[in-house]
Amino acid sequence: MKKYCFALDLKDDPELIAEYEYWHRTKNGWPEIRKSIMDAGITDMQIYRTGNRLFMVMDTSDNYNSSQKKQMDAGNPKVQEWEQLMWKFQQPLPWAKDGEKWVQMEQIFQL
Repeated sequence: MKKYCFALDLKDDPELIAEYEYWHRTKNGWPEIRKSIMDAGITDMQIYRTGNRLFMVMDTSDNYNSSQKKQMDAGNPKVQEWEQLMWKFQQPLPWAKDGEKWVQMEQIFQL
């Protein structure tokens, strides 16, 4: 198992943040998105928020491949529809590369 951590900002608007959280409640999430996540070898995913900053923890199987996941997502119309909807709420971190949403974080400490 591998663990990855990512960060992303939401637009600093309480109404948009509330709507973003609405879409991430289990009962409102799209089953096709959950399936695409699991099919890629992601075994657990959690998103936390403070203010408008998001922090995602992702556990994967040993055979998870981020490049393969990107290809799978690019070919999945439902994932593309979801990503387009999410851009309504999200904004890239100031240091993100062009087109980059979630920025992978570097672990700097472990107890």
